Amino acid sequence: MDEKKSKQSNIFDMAKIKAEIENKLKGTDDKGYSTGGTLEQKTQQLHETKNEAKTGKKFVLTGVSGFDELFENGIPKGSNILVAGGAGSGKTIFCLQTLWYHILCGEKCFYMSFEESEKRLMEHMEDFGWNPEKLLASGNFKIKRYLPSDIHYVSEKGNDNAMFAKEEDSQLLQLEPVTLEEGFNPDFVVIDSLTAIASAFMGKEGSYRFYAERLFRFFENMGSTNYFITETGQMPETFSQTGVEEFLADGVIVLYNIKRENMRERAIEVLKMRGTKHQERIVAMKISEKGMVVYPKQEIFGEIHTK
Repeated sequence: MDEKKSKQSNIFDMAKIKAEIENKLKGTDDKGYSTGGTLEQKTQQLHETKNEAKTGKKFVLTGVSGFDELFENGIPKGSNILVAGGAGSGKTIFCLQTLWYHILCGEKCFYMSFEESEKRLMEHMEDFGWNPEKLLASGNFKIKRYLPSDIHYVSEKGNDNAMFAKEEDSQLLQLEPVTLEEGFNPDFVVIDSLTAIASAFMGKEGSYRFYAERLFRFFENMGSTNYFITETGQMPETFSQTGVEEFLADGVIVLYNIKRENMRERAIEVLKMRGTKHQERIVAMKISEKGMVVYPKQEIFGEIHTK
């Protein structure tokens, strides 16, 4: 009898979880999590705490509808994740939607853009009703556009350099690979993109590889969970500029824009994720007026055109 009760107590009771959340709408729960956001988001927060208690590890969820169901627990907190895909596959939307979710949960998020302007990124968010001005005013969200001159690197030969620097500066050896907002310690970071960063190292592939290693290590030491966007073909066989990024990353999420005759079909895949179990298949995805929606049970079958 005791054994039966023990098994029943371990069952994940969603109705009970929702009831617990509704009783805590005016404050924070006993784990210190913010109760801001929708009921679905609060449910995910409590689910996260239960996973942590069960495994002894900390995990984060994305808040992207359907996507978190591809994991047994979630993404291990502090991971460096490649978000790979072709043009128009939804990489930026996926990343912004994750940040939006985490900001609503009371966490600090930072979007580092080496491509699009702050204004254009905010327009993306407005398109889905994510109210970027309100998020920025909360103090938990930062967007900053970087230039190649903001990149500091040390070459694979040990020579210290700065992109477009007029004079060699011996202190560069001690500089971090990129400068963040002083006093702002983010929980979640998006780097958009490794493809743009690599273009600043034209003809210096060895230096880029060395820089990429320092960049991944920098964010790993910060303790934040990080998305590194990288541009690929629509049906990629490789998922980064040089291959070293895939080795350095803890996880690889791939977004597809698959061509079938005269139509295109969106899909997403968790190709790799250290420290957690996940489904190993390509599943359907769409981009709605409210953001990305993933269908974890709808696997993509049939011939795929790569050209």
